[in-house]
Amino acid sequence: MDFHLSPNQRELIDLARRLAVECFTPRASALDNSAEFPVEDYQDLKASGLLGLCVPKEYGGYGADFETYCLVAEQLAQGNAATALTFNMHCLAMLMMGPLMDGLDLPSDVVKRHRLLSARRYNEVVENGVFYGQPHSEPIESGLQDQLNVGGRRFGTTANRVDDGYLINGRKFFVSSAGAADYYATPALLVEEGPWQNRTMYLSIKKDSPGVSFTGDWDPLGMRATVSRDMTLNDVRASFDDEILPTGVFGQLYQRQPHIFITFSAVFLGLMQAAYEFTISYLTGRIQEMSDIRDVTSGNGVALAEMLFTLESARALYYRAISEQRLDPSVECVQRARAAHVQIQRGAVQLTGEAIRICGGRSMLKRHPLERYYRDARSSAVMRPWTQDIATQEAWEVALKSR
Repeated sequence: MDFHLSPNQRELIDLARRLAVECFTPRASALDNSAEFPVEDYQDLKASGLLGLCVPKEYGGYGADFETYCLVAEQLAQGNAATALTFNMHCLAMLMMGPLMDGLDLPSDVVKRHRLLSARRYNEVVENGVFYGQPHSEPIESGLQDQLNVGGRRFGTTANRVDDGYLINGRKFFVSSAGAADYYATPALLVEEGPWQNRTMYLSIKKDSPGVSFTGDWDPLGMRATVSRDMTLNDVRASFDDEILPTGVFGQLYQRQPHIFITFSAVFLGLMQAAYEFTISYLTGRIQEMSDIRDVTSGNGVALAEMLFTLESARALYYRAISEQRLDPSVECVQRARAAHVQIQRGAVQLTGEAIRICGGRSMLKRHPLERYYRDARSSAVMRPWTQDIATQEAWEVALKSR
């Protein structure tokens, strides 16, 4: 594999890095302490044009593809992983509307209508700075076993057709950007006869639509600034023009574009990089209040090298995996994506934990970011659709089935 950054990718990576260092990092600790949504970070994303990162260039965006998005997200996460994680939801909605649909065999009139509706949404993102959440996860009691499985949970949000559109009912949980996003790209199943694959919907729901409510306390261990509360949809009306994707396309993408499940891995890869850089700063005496107690020994030097090996091996595998994203990838490519995803999930916890051991007790004080990195890293293993357990189980099942 020959992985070289294009000039456009380098420019976007540099922009994201500056935003992370100059804007996100100074606010991250306060946002984590208060568990509040990073409103100012999103103002910066808007001002920089990055809300339009995955909006096609003809609509005023940067036109980033799947791979480029992942590279940018890795940089943003080094400033505030929670901001980068919510940004992932927004960008994935933009990608699903655009390049991830490339290659699907759809009637020309369906494609024409989709492009018209997408143009309106793209323009609203670029001109007005709106952004999207993605309420995918659902309580385990929802849905039926023969319906769309979203990260191990049966899928039960329904869309009943009415004269002017749809009536939506359901409950989502761990909805990041709860009450903060302007719209929620909401999966639902159309209530009618036929295979569930053909009845999947992906609808744009305004946060203040009648029947939409966000409930529950939000005081978690990590990723606190994502503000991921429960969302209830009680007879919420959506018009036909609120279809983000044509009916049936969401189910196709979930089955035929499995690399969409590893977009948030980029966030935890960025988190690993941030923890590694903090450790170097500690060992070289650049951390305020810790320069007099730094423990530079051969043992810690070896541990630092092991951190580097963990980071770079995870990055190499992940970069290869995202370069292989395509419609209907081979079994080998999907297995490699699972491997990259799980390696980052494990590596993030291992590396941040080792950083704390090397840097000592003071690194666990909240005035330093390392303890936040560790708490945020713990979230990686339980995030759907590919939790560490789900991705691992699918990997060994496929491995045995293919023999």
